[in-house]
Amino acid sequence: MAEEPLSRPDPEAGKAAGGGDEGLSNDRVRIAKTLRKRSTNAENVLWRHLRAKRFRGIKFRRQQPIGTYIVDFVCFEKRIVIEVDGGGHISEKVQDNERDRWLGKEGFKVLRFWNNEVLQNIEGVLEVISRELLR
Repeated sequence: MAEEPLSRPDPEAGKAAGGGDEGLSNDRVRIAKTLRKRSTNAENVLWRHLRAKRFRGIKFRRQQPIGTYIVDFVCFEKRIVIEVDGGGHISEKVQDNERDRWLGKEGFKVLRFWNNEVLQNIEGVLEVISRELLR
């Protein structure tokens, strides 16, 4: 559940101080809350490491609206988006690339991991994230 494209693009959404929900449509917030409740096993495993500033003291948010997208995880302080993708994303490569380009133009670095990477090699995934946080 990496993204939910929404009907009306609003590149300013999600850019309020601290990246909070200020200025977001009720629909986007509702969709993000629903996605949080339906997280995949891999997303839950990664979230256990990232939540509550557990990872390097850095704050992450999950299922966060940014523009017309809802990203799996984001650190606004370091401008890093983390996506955890399942097999369905093989057929969504074009949309994922388009979204990654848009996020890049907004100043975000996108890290993508497959579900099996997170489930079978969480330490390796955390090492990649750690390297990006230190840049």
